[in-house]
Amino acid sequence: MKVLKFGGTSVGSAARMKDVAKLICDGEQKIVVLSAMSGTTNSLVEISDYFYKTNTSGALERINALEQKYNDVVAELYSNTECKAEAKKVLKSHFEYLRSFSKSVFTLFEEKAILAEGEMLSTTMFQLYLNEIGESSALLPALEYMRIDKNSEPDTLYIAENLPKQLAAQPDKMIYITQGFICRNFYGEIDNLQRGGSDYSASLIGAAINASEIQIWTDIDGMHNNDPRIVEGTKPVPVLHFEEAAELAYFGAKILHPTCILPAKLNNIPVRLLNTMEPSAHGTLISNQSKKGVIEAVAAKDGITAIKIKSGRMLLAHGFLRKVFEIFESHHTPIDMVTTSEVGVSVSIDNAKKLDEIVNDLKKFGTVTVDKDMVIICVVGDMPFENVGFQAKVVNALSEIPVRMISYGGSNYNISFLIKADDKKRALNALSQALFN
Repeated sequence: MKVLKFGGTSVGSAARMKDVAKLICDGEQKIVVLSAMSGTTNSLVEISDYFYKTNTSGALERINALEQKYNDVVAELYSNTECKAEAKKVLKSHFEYLRSFSKSVFTLFEEKAILAEGEMLSTTMFQLYLNEIGESSALLPALEYMRIDKNSEPDTLYIAENLPKQLAAQPDKMIYITQGFICRNFYGEIDNLQRGGSDYSASLIGAAINASEIQIWTDIDGMHNNDPRIVEGTKPVPVLHFEEAAELAYFGAKILHPTCILPAKLNNIPVRLLNTMEPSAHGTLISNQSKKGVIEAVAAKDGITAIKIKSGRMLLAHGFLRKVFEIFESHHTPIDMVTTSEVGVSVSIDNAKKLDEIVNDLKKFGTVTVDKDMVIICVVGDMPFENVGFQAKVVNALSEIPVRMISYGGSNYNISFLIKADDKKRALNALSQALFN
């Protein structure tokens, strides 16, 4: 059985939902994971913000506007009078539920319940449409099998135990529709897998049922070899190793959520990235296979801050790096890149919320320098150190770009450079010219 995930753009209108139905109705049994319709989650976040600020009239106004949007979709999606009436009845129930939060104290728990409504709406409407066109389908409530533990990590044993029960209750269906993103937490409350979590949902579901393939359908024809918004003539990468895809996803390729990779990788389930708007395109196949000795793609991660700690005490001193890293750990701030010398260490972070506190603590160990508005450029491919010449080729491409840090050797799939944001466009185009043209 395959698992197919469709993002918000893919189900963003009545016409798009009909297109998705044509794609999935091919006589093969499958699980289809849907995101909320595009724009819905942002609207729900805004509604929650009004409730937090006790601006009930503002929240109700936004709810009314969102309900009208969905009513317009219903009018276009269904042709059968009974299905249209049923859809309107469902919509009314969900939007009355949203309005009910104006009568209670609003906390984080209520916000997560509101955010879950986007996926609830899209899956219910889509499954009703499948019924209208006579397809054998069933709705699998994600809140019945998808759970996170006390550390907000997926409870894979719980998922593997409860998802098959949901499937076994309706074994004769061809298409199972379920929600991405949403789940319950360890205490049974409605929660979620964070933004972009629908990719994660699909991967976790695929792992739980040992799927033959996980397909991520978006509005882009696969993972490109550079940023198509900045560089002209980019192309989809036909095949990527899990490690290569994970590096690209983490360092800026927006098509795939970074967390999606691990469950599929651990269970050796291939992941295929496909384009809803161009379903015949090959897309990108991610698996444990890779092309040997090939640089595949370049990605960029914005909003980086570089921190250098220079200290004469570092010379031959054991424990220095541990003390530095413990400061970042104590402020819950992950590190992206690390370079060291005998008298100092430089690191980069993408979350500067605790920057002042971090710098204040680091000053106990040496002189601290901070560079803001930086970008990490990541070059990905099969690049073990035995493959002579790859490093030189990449470095030579950036010969005209000032480079603040270089990281190589952490894996066989990545060389990373830290540069100024002002040089990002030049760097991406220079790398594309040298590596792919």
